[in-house]
Amino acid sequence: MLEKWEQLRREGKKLILTGDFNTAHKEIDWRVRKRIQGYRIFTEERAWLDKLASMGYVDVFRTFNQEPEWYTYWDQFTRARDRNVGWRIDYFWVTPDVVPLVTKAPIRMEILGSDHCRSNCT
Repeated sequence: MLEKWEQLRREGKKLILTGDFNTAHKEIDWRVRKRIQGYRIFTEERAWLDKLASMGYVDVFRTFNQEPEWYTYWDQFTRARDRNVGWRIDYFWVTPDVVPLVTKAPIRMEILGSDHCRSNCT
């Protein structure tokens, strides 16, 4: 996918990459750090997000919010949402030319009904 995205960038396309990336990128993006050392969150998936960032893609939520404890996923079986013990695994990554067009990128943790909440970019 990276090759395709880079081809589109070379053609002058503005890109918004969004979805459940199924891993938290930085330590600020998950709550329980000690218990998950060595878990897959620390392996190639996280390195892939590092690569995406090194190629110039921007995690638009972190452009607007550097505060901890903003998550998009909570384990339902342990009732993690009740304690806000979560992971931020849903992202909007954008090309740098898109950043000035974004006015906000909230996480709507109050929206219930799933083990994920709603996040959007406008």
